Amino acid sequence: MKYMLLMYASETAEALTPEEQQAAQATWAALLKEMSAAGVLESTGGLPAGNATTIRVRDGKTLTTDGPFVETHEQLGGYFLLNCENLDEAIAWAAKIPFAQDGAIEIRPLWTPQ
Repeated sequence: MKYMLLMYASETAEALTPEEQQAAQATWAALLKEMSAAGVLESTGGLPAGNATTIRVRDGKTLTTDGPFVETHEQLGGYFLLNCENLDEAIAWAAKIPFAQDGAIEIRPLWTPQ
């Protein structure tokens, strides 16, 4: 079963020192290596909110706006697509994602057409 793990984090997070950045990069690299070694990692990527475009169709007209403009302090910042045996396994992987410590990870089963 494939699961999309959506990573939410605060846009107002404090800037990291160079040492903290280096430690964070090592944590992310270790997680990616562990997921790859376990054979669950399908893909991953960042989703910078500053580059987002929102589309809505109303009364047959397409409306576009820059940015997600969500009324929240947390923004969608990236994702993991994992191939797990079940939801419990997806939850265990989500708990290892650094954003889970001060943000949130939303898990959704991936719908695939038959």
